[in-house]
Amino acid sequence: MKLSQALRQYLTLKKSLGFRFHTESQILGSFRQAMGPVSLGQVKPAAVRAFLDGHGPVTRNWSRKWEALRGFYRFALVRGWVSRMPLPARVPKADFVFTPYIYTTPELRRLLQAITPEVTAGLSPLTVRTVLLLLYGAALRLGEALKLETADVDLQARVLCIRQSKFFKTRLVPIGPKLTRVLQDYSQKRPACRGHHRFFRTEQGAPVSRATLERVFGKLRRAAQVQRTDGGRLQPRLHDLRHAAAVHRLVAWYRQGAEVQSLLVQLSAYLGHVDLAATQKYLTWTPDLRAQASARFAHYALGGAHE
Repeated sequence: MKLSQALRQYLTLKKSLGFRFHTESQILGSFRQAMGPVSLGQVKPAAVRAFLDGHGPVTRNWSRKWEALRGFYRFALVRGWVSRMPLPARVPKADFVFTPYIYTTPELRRLLQAITPEVTAGLSPLTVRTVLLLLYGAALRLGEALKLETADVDLQARVLCIRQSKFFKTRLVPIGPKLTRVLQDYSQKRPACRGHHRFFRTEQGAPVSRATLERVFGKLRRAAQVQRTDGGRLQPRLHDLRHAAAVHRLVAWYRQGAEVQSLLVQLSAYLGHVDLAATQKYLTWTPDLRAQASARFAHYALGGAHE
């Protein structure tokens, strides 16, 4: 049996069972391209290891690829298409721990100021500006923002309906008056749609794709001169706007003297997380957050009210 045929059957089965399998589909598609037009039996362990290793240091992506391939080869083993897995028995330890980039307020301003027609070619400046403000202002995942349909954006009630997002959860996300005005302005000026109901649209009226937005954001980030200086492997991403929103909200609560521990539960629900452990991964220890937390602890240690 051809590798491509076996992969199609595997992906068809998974999706018929209700799995989204978006990341796994991309990984297995890349694997098919890397192996070429071969049969299952012709895939050698050395070729699989080369695909897993890729280029550069071992990252979390190595284990993602390994897990996707293991699922596929278990499927093939049960059906007798292969006699063994051509996979390494163990996943090597990642060389580094990824740290999200937390944008500063001046950096966020520079990003917005750098939005010009030359930088956003393919998308209108208004579309790019609105998406960035939504990702930060409502702390949405990029996929959640791009999948919003017009009916999901209730500007009168100031609520977004995020449907079937990560973990197949649907949640309501309230938004403030400033962000509501931004979305109202966009809804009045955006291009007419072409056979779809997505809220965000290209200049031709088509849905905005992740690839297009990420390409534009790369140009925008360079134009705004926003880059890592901490030695991190990845440059600031669109998804880091969500991380920044969570950290900035926590800092604001500390400054207001709010009961941070109890509000963390609300932040977790707002972000769409299944538990507080997932939210804690978003709370990168920035100098500003450290200063506010230290001040709160000092106040408590000196006899102040405990939150």
